[in-house]
Amino acid sequence: MAEGEIAPSFGTVLKDGFKPANVYVANNIAFFDDVQAFFRERSAAEKRYSAELSAIAKKYYDKKAKKSTSLSVGDTPTMTPGSLESASMTTWSTILTKLELVASEHDRLANEFITKIAEPIKEVAMKLDAQRKRQVEYVEKLEKEKEAQYAALQKVKTKYDSVCQDVESKRKKSESAFDKAKAQSSFQHQLQEMNNVKNTYLIAINVTNKQKEKHYHEFLPEVMDNMQDLAEFRTMKLNGFWSEATQLEFSMLQNCSGEVDHMAKEIVRNEPQLDSMMYMQHNTGAFQEPPDKVFEPSPVWHDDDSMVTDEPAKIYLRNVLNKSKSQLGELRREVDKKRREVEATKRAKQRVLEGTEQTTQDEFLVLTQLFLQQEDLHQVDRKRLTAEVETSTITSAVGDVTLGAKSHNFKSQTFKIPTNCDLCGERIWGLSAKGFDCRDCGYTCHSKCEMKVPAECPGELNKEERKKYKQERQELANTLLKPTTSSSHVNEMPDLTRSNTVSSVHSGYAASAQRSISGPISPGDDAPPEVPNTRPPAASPTPSSAPRKNRILAPPLPTFMSEVPGSALNGGGHQEQKAKMLYTFEAGGEGELSVPEGRELVVLEPDTGSGWTKVRAGYKEGNVPTSYVEILPPTTPTALVPQHTGQSGRPPSTYSNSGSSIAASTKKKGPAVAPRRGAKKLQYVEALYDYQAGSDTEHSMTVGERFVLIREDQGDGWAEVEKGGVTKSVPANYVQTV
Repeated sequence: MAEGEIAPSFGTVLKDGFKPANVYVANNIAFFDDVQAFFRERSAAEKRYSAELSAIAKKYYDKKAKKSTSLSVGDTPTMTPGSLESASMTTWSTILTKLELVASEHDRLANEFITKIAEPIKEVAMKLDAQRKRQVEYVEKLEKEKEAQYAALQKVKTKYDSVCQDVESKRKKSESAFDKAKAQSSFQHQLQEMNNVKNTYLIAINVTNKQKEKHYHEFLPEVMDNMQDLAEFRTMKLNGFWSEATQLEFSMLQNCSGEVDHMAKEIVRNEPQLDSMMYMQHNTGAFQEPPDKVFEPSPVWHDDDSMVTDEPAKIYLRNVLNKSKSQLGELRREVDKKRREVEATKRAKQRVLEGTEQTTQDEFLVLTQLFLQQEDLHQVDRKRLTAEVETSTITSAVGDVTLGAKSHNFKSQTFKIPTNCDLCGERIWGLSAKGFDCRDCGYTCHSKCEMKVPAECPGELNKEERKKYKQERQELANTLLKPTTSSSHVNEMPDLTRSNTVSSVHSGYAASAQRSISGPISPGDDAPPEVPNTRPPAASPTPSSAPRKNRILAPPLPTFMSEVPGSALNGGGHQEQKAKMLYTFEAGGEGELSVPEGRELVVLEPDTGSGWTKVRAGYKEGNVPTSYVEILPPTTPTALVPQHTGQSGRPPSTYSNSGSSIAASTKKKGPAVAPRRGAKKLQYVEALYDYQAGSDTEHSMTVGERFVLIREDQGDGWAEVEKGGVTKSVPANYVQTV
């Protein structure tokens, strides 16, 4: 090579070709066994004089011919070498050729071959192979770390999908839950958790991509360079043994000095880089770096790759950013220090390799020291890279939100007594009850809540101040768990930053979900949606611009019945709740009561969701369908003075759940009767449009007609409903739940 020219290296040229390079180095190290065997057999041959030496020379020339290609360019070269051989193989050929001239060796030379050549070769081969195995183990460790990083990313992705599924479930429950406030609060908490997990997922993607870049552009090339160093050290040591053997022959064989001088010149020409350069020349191939990881939206929560930057998310991001920034400075200094150590050791290795530095230190100690320093640098640099990516990712999304923040001085704590979390208000449970508390203000929280705590530490507080702040924080946390008095929880839901939360915007379920959020759709003057001619394709409803039709509310449960002030009779019992039969009902089973139309009743047990109400008519008691009963408004006795007892959680209901508040003069046919008591809670649907059945498996409908929902849309656009004891199908987008 020209002076000053930088020799190419395995790491810069071969990239990820570690496996074939490892085989190449292993074969060349194993070649020491051939050389060692050669000198041992030559020692024995020296005793049998020149005839034996000629036979051995021919034998090893044949062995070299079989291994020449593998030792020169490896087992799987990208370009065949033809008749070319590596510099080491050429030198080896010269030695075998000159061996035929050495026929007068004696026992002393044979003994020197054993003590000065064969045994040292064996020891060097063992050391080289041990170093090679350490490099292999290190590469396996790097691969495991890479796969672990990918697995951790997939785990975060799985968690994100699961949280998205939970959010969707919470959202559905918030539409149909009895306690709207509690369901809404649970939905909001789950939505914040999803945003935090999403941010964690995006951060993990960036970290994985940076770690992958480091793996293929720094860590793996360094190992490849180490393998090249082993190969070149092997060549250097091989040259040393050959030179020593040559000197032994030179001192003993004066008559062969000319041939020995020629062999020495050939060995000097065998520079350590020549074999490596030939191997690289015949093994250079196309390298394709794996693509970067990208954000994958959840199948049930269609989202984009933008960071969530609402206030709860900023709290989480601020805490993550504060944690990363606090570590970044120290990690950078540590990386710089270790990198300087590695560079210094590399320069020392190069001087030893070039022979410009005379040292008594074992060459393998230099390699071992370099390997250990690279391993330490790798561990610290991974941490630094993770902290830098987290910092840059968060800063680019929301800026440096740590400025002006008053972070808590959290320390891990095991709580010996029952303690509540100041963020979520829940008890810190567990056998060890581990969490965090602020050493300055006494803020306590779960381990899972640490990163969600706002950076609003008031600083060091005394015992009384801590107690006061603790009480205020607990009261604030408890308010999040209490239901609000607003009756429009669903309408006040936040605008979700995604296009849709169901698998198909054309399904009946999607239309029903839209109606649940925005209110019922008025049939009005709208043209009804197209009905599917064949099932399972779902019908797509046409958006309506007509005035909305008020939804008919379900009858109030006993929980929301406010007691009439001053209604207690004789200072004891409560006023009886009156009702009236809207239709004639004939008992059809045990526990039911036959009641004619218009008969006044006394409600004994209101409907709890089964579709039946227990009443008393005269002296008889029994169950009647709730849809046949109209609850009458309570009357206040004039003999008692009403007392103000405060506003109830819900005003008294005075409507009829029968679907008709006007009694007809003629006998009317009652609606469908609910299943027997003990069945699951009924759900009703109401027709939004007129529909004419197309077959005997479908129900005809008129606007406002009610049915009992038997089975919701399963993705085919049809729902099963019951009317008059007959179950048939109707288009799912022609009805809405009531």
